[in-house]
Amino acid sequence: MSYDADQQQWTVQTNALTYLTKFVIAATGCLSSTNLPDFPGLEQFQGDTYHTGRWPHEKVDFSGQRVGIIGTGSSAVQSIPIIAAEAAELTVFQRTPNYSIPAHNKPLDPSEQREVKSRYEELRSAARAERSGILSIFPPNEDLAIEASDADFEARMNERWEYGGFGFYRSYIDIVVDPQSNERVADYVRGQIASKVHDPDTAALLSPSNTIACKRPCLDTEYYETFNAEHVHLVDISETGIQSITPTGVSVNDQEFELDALVFATGFDAMTGALLGMNITGVDGYTLAEAWADGPRTYLGLSIPEFPNLFTVTGPGSPSVLTNMIMAIEQHVEWIRDCLVTLRDEQVATIEASSDAADSWVEHVNAIADQTLYPSCNSWYLGANIPGKTRVFMPLIGFPAYAERCEQVAANGYEGFALA
Repeated sequence: MSYDADQQQWTVQTNALTYLTKFVIAATGCLSSTNLPDFPGLEQFQGDTYHTGRWPHEKVDFSGQRVGIIGTGSSAVQSIPIIAAEAAELTVFQRTPNYSIPAHNKPLDPSEQREVKSRYEELRSAARAERSGILSIFPPNEDLAIEASDADFEARMNERWEYGGFGFYRSYIDIVVDPQSNERVADYVRGQIASKVHDPDTAALLSPSNTIACKRPCLDTEYYETFNAEHVHLVDISETGIQSITPTGVSVNDQEFELDALVFATGFDAMTGALLGMNITGVDGYTLAEAWADGPRTYLGLSIPEFPNLFTVTGPGSPSVLTNMIMAIEQHVEWIRDCLVTLRDEQVATIEASSDAADSWVEHVNAIADQTLYPSCNSWYLGANIPGKTRVFMPLIGFPAYAERCEQVAANGYEGFALA
């Protein structure tokens, strides 16, 4: 993609055609650019390989196979129990354990579905008012975990654990801001892991020691219980990593594991990968890669200085992955729609985020993050999973306040933008 300032238009070149257009909306997704580390010897593996982010559309049958999976993030937590149910043997290579909460998914009764669908508009409005955009059966509270008695804390955490889902992390308001409260919740989850995994050594390996919820929270169905099966093996690679991929398997800790298939649950180049992968060139030949060399810099997560008439849906600097993505995407799309209509009605040719507005916005995003425990982990929120990627906390914490700010910007004649 390249921008011609004289013509005030973008040229978008694809593998099929070239398009000339006044505006571009990059609805490319926060988790759509898969990450496959450069493992030594990968090209020589003779078995089948898969990436959880690029799964085949046709059925994959692991029956009778020796399967290895690298990674224990969200997609691994979801896929390991299913692969284990089919494979003759499953070996899980774990660098860093993850906290996971039961999803407790189940078929919905038709009457329950009808009742929810009859209130969609009401529920949508309520979700947009929630700080994470996620509705819960548990009402919002201002309670502090650090102040709860042992009995009250245990009762509340048990209730949330039994119900399942992300509501668990909203049991107390100070979980992601107070280290002591965070450790109390983390220790509760470690206790649950110890109660579910029969072998104490395996349970210890599966129990994280870091801050809870500073990485992408995981939801699972029988994840920890899967490690009780005799044909499922957990291999700790925290010290050595993957030494090499061999023609017949994986070598770690000076030991080779023979495998018929290898699954990479190695995640994504989050939030910036898809945008940088499109080779975007803005004003005067300035590339997006150059603009983001020190980390992504946007205004509202919607616009980038030197790249006129380019909108990013849930771009870095917006709540995006720290909220209900449906709410975040809808809010962005509706804001962009209203902006385009305004530009057309007022005969404005170009809109571009100002450099000062972007600088202030990046400072704002990081100032809010620094009030929490989120930046304390090496997570993909910071780009820490990609070698060489500048570590900057990318998502904004807090959805309703952000949506209000976007509305204020529009109401004030798109302040922070240059209109021409």
